[in-house]
Amino acid sequence: MPQAKGEFEVKRSMEPGCDLGDGVEAMHVRFEKQFSGPLAASSVVHMLAVTTAVENSAAYVAVERVAGSLDGREGTFLAVHKGIMDRGAASLDLAVVPDSGTDGLAGLAGTIAIDIVDGRHYYTFDYEFEGD
Repeated sequence: MPQAKGEFEVKRSMEPGCDLGDGVEAMHVRFEKQFSGPLAASSVVHMLAVTTAVENSAAYVAVERVAGSLDGREGTFLAVHKGIMDRGAASLDLAVVPDSGTDGLAGLAGTIAIDIVDGRHYYTFDYEFEGD
């Protein structure tokens, strides 16, 4: 399976919270990302996040639209995020939405890992194209 590694920059803006009922609100954040490396693209992400009464337990879900090129193939795709913090133990699932690739990225499938080191954001994208 091919792998693309690079860096991305993030700009964040707070959006109005999302009412979950009974006075509980999810935090809503909009992100704009700029990817460099084999994934030369920009994206928009909308994230909903919640915390609990237990310290270091929280979760977020997000949907992301990525537009640009992956190893020279141009197009767009959607990705879905699910992040969980279970009393400080973090897990993240970030995957391409099936059948969401367009143009040169049609048939794209894969998962993306995110690492933050010294305030800088890095991605590792394990991907494949159906039929390749």
